[in-house]
Amino acid sequence: MSLRLLAIAAWSGTGKTTLLEQVIPLLKARGIRPGLIKHTHHQMDIDTPGKDSYLLRKAGADQVIVASNQRWALMAETPDRPLSLMQLASQMDSSALDLVLVEGFKDEAVPKIALWRRGVKGKVEDLLDQYVIAVATDEDIELNLPVLDINQPMQVADFLAQWLKKS
Repeated sequence: MSLRLLAIAAWSGTGKTTLLEQVIPLLKARGIRPGLIKHTHHQMDIDTPGKDSYLLRKAGADQVIVASNQRWALMAETPDRPLSLMQLASQMDSSALDLVLVEGFKDEAVPKIALWRRGVKGKVEDLLDQYVIAVATDEDIELNLPVLDINQPMQVADFLAQWLKKS
């Protein structure tokens, strides 16, 4: 079985991470095993300068796995390749997950919940495409899609649980 992907799409400052922080434990409490892929536009490094893994990666290893009994992480250098959401998702263990939530990648062809707050940027319609299955907002708006309360993470988790059952 392939992984189910669902993106949370919004402009910076809308509250994507905040909502996911609240929804993930609610999904886990329902027995849903979520994973997460987060896209960032910022320079990032999860390794620690001076540690062996950092030194070996800087020496030229294109992929490094750091592992302990509690967790492991794969670091891959991708300077000349655009990031592919499907490639990243394929790195995840589908036998251990029921759903992969995606923060960012708002232009990808995957199901999405669009988050919108008036005054953050643009109009809600600017976020809508054929892949949006619901909108979470703090405004009372009429759409031909389910409208969720962005400030009610339980409502969003309920929607996701129902969506997983149907699909």
